[in-house]
Amino acid sequence: MKLAEHIANELIHAVTHVPDDVLQRLLWAQKTETSEASKAVLAAILKNLEIADAQHLPMCQDTGMFLVFVDVGKSCPLGLAAIEAAILEGCSLAVDKAYYRHSVVEEPVYARNNTLTNLPPVMWWQPVEGSSLTIQILLKGFGSENCCQVRMLNPTCGEEGVIEAVGAIVQAAGGKPCPPIFLGVGLGGSMDRAAYLSKRALLRPVNQQHTDAQYASLEEKILAKVQQTEIGSGGLGGTITALSVAIEHEPTHIAGLPLAVSINCWADRKAKIVWEGEDA
Repeated sequence: MKLAEHIANELIHAVTHVPDDVLQRLLWAQKTETSEASKAVLAAILKNLEIADAQHLPMCQDTGMFLVFVDVGKSCPLGLAAIEAAILEGCSLAVDKAYYRHSVVEEPVYARNNTLTNLPPVMWWQPVEGSSLTIQILLKGFGSENCCQVRMLNPTCGEEGVIEAVGAIVQAAGGKPCPPIFLGVGLGGSMDRAAYLSKRALLRPVNQQHTDAQYASLEEKILAKVQQTEIGSGGLGGTITALSVAIEHEPTHIAGLPLAVSINCWADRKAKIVWEGEDA
């Protein structure tokens, strides 16, 4: 099978099905929640997923923007141009076959003419060792994207400052990003790198903690802080506002502590394609 077909198939599946780890987390929330209003929202979400699965229809009218993360081996036999062409073709095929809403405009300020293709995607390229190729794609709705924030924290604010900042960002978002939400937190680098890291964090399976014990603990503390907001599912109040927190971090300057928070709604849609030598 051609790479473009692999990509299209994964995106067709992603727009109508959440990954099993996301589904299990939603079921956990329904079991754990104490607010009847939030329980009703979670029941509606789960029913919606059943219908999307049975009828092969998008689970949300905002089918999102393609955010594409390409990890390409330094000795990968596929050239970058061929990989990019396959990604564009795969995205285009999925849009045509899976009832994707046309949600992308050509430029942001003036005419805002719709491209009518959902293209171009937002793409990041990362070289890795070896000859492998892994493509991961988030379908990012903008109800949640509009609630994302970057903050340049005082470098001495420490763990508590990070926790307080994330809690404040979620509190400001309230019910707008369609909670229960998934949180990607980027720390370090520069302002733009922190934002990238926060998106990258959303790729991690929601039942997988950070490999560093300190950052795994920080994830738990941030999640506890967010639950204290009691925003609840649909913003109707409750004990479960977020389903998971994932952190990615990297080195930064001695004078700064960049923090970015990317919020994803309950429709945590993603696709992963690992190329194993088929035609591009």
